[in-house]
Amino acid sequence: MKIHEFYILRCIEIAQNGLGTTAPNPMVGAVIVHDNKIIGEGFTSPYGGPHAEVNAINSVKNISLLKESTIYVTLEPCSHYGKTPPCADLIIKHHIPKVVVGILDPHDKVAGQGIKKLTEAGCDVTYGILEKECRAHHKRFLTFQEKKRPYIILKWAETSDGYIAPETSLRSKNKEPFWITNMFSRQLVHKWRTEEQAILLGTNTVLEDNPRLDARLWKGKNPTRIILDRSLKIDASYVVLDGSVKTIVFTENSDTSNHIKGVKYIPISFSENMAEQICHKLHIENIQSVLIEGGSRTLQTFIDANLWDEARVFVGNTSFTKGIKAPKLKGHLITTENIKNDTLKIYYND
Repeated sequence: MKIHEFYILRCIEIAQNGLGTTAPNPMVGAVIVHDNKIIGEGFTSPYGGPHAEVNAINSVKNISLLKESTIYVTLEPCSHYGKTPPCADLIIKHHIPKVVVGILDPHDKVAGQGIKKLTEAGCDVTYGILEKECRAHHKRFLTFQEKKRPYIILKWAETSDGYIAPETSLRSKNKEPFWITNMFSRQLVHKWRTEEQAILLGTNTVLEDNPRLDARLWKGKNPTRIILDRSLKIDASYVVLDGSVKTIVFTENSDTSNHIKGVKYIPISFSENMAEQICHKLHIENIQSVLIEGGSRTLQTFIDANLWDEARVFVGNTSFTKGIKAPKLKGHLITTENIKNDTLKIYYND
């Protein structure tokens, strides 16, 4: 392995520490090397905090070594003022002579300007190192910037005979989820919820299950709740509208008297291009990634519109014989793993 690739891989590794906390900023990793030895590392702080380059520079004990060092970053250093000053300026200020970058930043306020600023200041800049790996790492940010929509992950659990939910007679009288998977799979889903910016559900799933849509089985931040409710059937008695986290409801109902304080209502048409409208509106709302957990009709809507990037499908060791069929999906099967008696299949959209 070449030396640049070795350190960019380390950048990717430490950048994962920012998963679920940096959005809408990218989760960047930075490593500072002097005489073939790492003297500083950093990753992007939660949104509003210092970027990876700042944290890496601040971690260096002997600042005088920066003038003889190389800084490696997964993504082009920013060149504009946002919540924090430009990272390119900080690199120039400390006279770091060499900068190695994984990929360029497609953000319209950066887009090569960081590289240009560094080069004009006399830095020796190399970029395009492990581009495939860096693009995979920055998939949420790149999808948001390049496709102008959130990175979309579909998730559902289905029985061994292909059902996503049972018929009504199998449910209890209480409005609660009917579990297909085991506790370990459910805990994994809660971990996923901490990693994405938002979670989306359709009306019927909320009415049938009264879910919390939180991450109570894993330590981390609860995602923004996004609910599809065409005619505002869901009232304040349902947990998803309790105001404990940011909540967005997409609806066609223009009667604001039904609106609940603290919930944001966004009008869309449910008759055509619903998935496209939702993606457009969520891009405006600065939502970088969405975990879509159902129900079957909602999931199929995004599948049919070809607006999805990953699908994470659990197959439980149970059968219903009849009920609501699981969505139909065509994608590239990446991995299959067993979680005790459940099977988890990960698909990517070709």
